Amino acid sequence: MADPDTDVTRRAYWTEQFEAAYRFMFEAILPYPVVECGESLVSLREAAEVGHVTVQFSERPHVNALPRPYYLRDGQIPGFIGAAAEMNERGWILRVEDGYRTSEMQKYLGRTPQVFDAVLGSVMWELGGERPTAEFMFRRCSALVASVPKFGTHMSGSAIDISVMHLEDPTREVDRGAPYLEMSALTPMGSPFVSDAARRNRRDITALMRRHGFVDYPWEFWHYSSGDAYEQELLKTGQPAIYGAVQWDPATNQVAPLPQPEQPLNSFDEIRAELVAALARRR
Repeated sequence: MADPDTDVTRRAYWTEQFEAAYRFMFEAILPYPVVECGESLVSLREAAEVGHVTVQFSERPHVNALPRPYYLRDGQIPGFIGAAAEMNERGWILRVEDGYRTSEMQKYLGRTPQVFDAVLGSVMWELGGERPTAEFMFRRCSALVASVPKFGTHMSGSAIDISVMHLEDPTREVDRGAPYLEMSALTPMGSPFVSDAARRNRRDITALMRRHGFVDYPWEFWHYSSGDAYEQELLKTGQPAIYGAVQWDPATNQVAPLPQPEQPLNSFDEIRAELVAALARRR
């Protein structure tokens, strides 16, 4: 396999894919109508227990050491249980890596060294080793980390990031070409650079998730959602989204639409400061 640092084809593919993702966000999702239905959030841990399905949940702390709140909207729970059950029947375990994110989680996720440095590494590779501007980093982060709440389907409580494990050996991952949070030409769902086996697994997992109502995000092989603007736009339903970015009160389990969801979570000045710090870490 060619070294991706010198592989012109991979670099061109990355650029084409994430320019398309940027257009999807700003031209299709930003203006997409949302009629928030106000459905409450439901614990996926509790749902899995009640549904008698084997599901794994990542134990890694979230950004700022916050616990991961594994929740989806109430209307998505039957689909979640159905997908998990079908995976179990196939000899797989659905592993939930992330679910609902608060504004704080989404704001700082893309600024954590682990994520920001990974995106920066991919961007510098894309640019042939040149340092990107803060504006260019914002462009790529918009597609990879959802820099605007309107794009952030995790902030809608409508999206999950998943891995898939083997039921007979829960520590062994089903091959999808790379692990969760890969930032390379392998990241898009349709990447031509993964093996035939990984491509089949991506296809089979996506078909399974779609049977239970979850639509794949084309530019990340781990991200699935339903009821939000992604689903409506990708399936061309012509219907408004019923799930938008919300604030959630865990005490009452009430949700309310997030004010000004079109406003970026991080300013160019904040991204510029993170860029300076990340470049310093690379020395």
